[in-house]
Amino acid sequence: MTWDEGADASFGLPAYATLGAAGADLRANFVDRGDVLVQPGARLLIGTGLRLAIPAGYEVQIRPRSGLALKHGITLANAPGTIDSDYRGALGVILLNTGTEAFQIRHGDRIAQMVVAPVVQAEFALVSELDTTARGAGGFGSTGRGS
Repeated sequence: MTWDEGADASFGLPAYATLGAAGADLRANFVDRGDVLVQPGARLLIGTGLRLAIPAGYEVQIRPRSGLALKHGITLANAPGTIDSDYRGALGVILLNTGTEAFQIRHGDRIAQMVVAPVVQAEFALVSELDTTARGAGGFGSTGRGS
């Protein structure tokens, strides 16, 4: 892990908030140290100031913070986002405001969380017919009420 040029390293590296946390908190890291306003329905790419070197066989998943989602409607436009092990660019988070009011993101705010996860790559094969299961082609609520 390294810092982008101009990033504020005073926040330290991503950290787990509790001993049982699966995700490490990511913070907004603005080169100008300012704030941004996310209007209702808008999405913005928010920089974290970080670049990662993820080991082969792993990915980093970027996930919303539940408190921001519940209280303010702030989520991720591509949840979960995936950072591949061969990517070396800046780590940004695409925030989406699904709420009814503008939301201010301040320099240093915790905006998302990252989870390191193993990756399994499948081998794809074309077959003439799929095996059958008890469920079959049922989907979109076919196993219950859907709520």
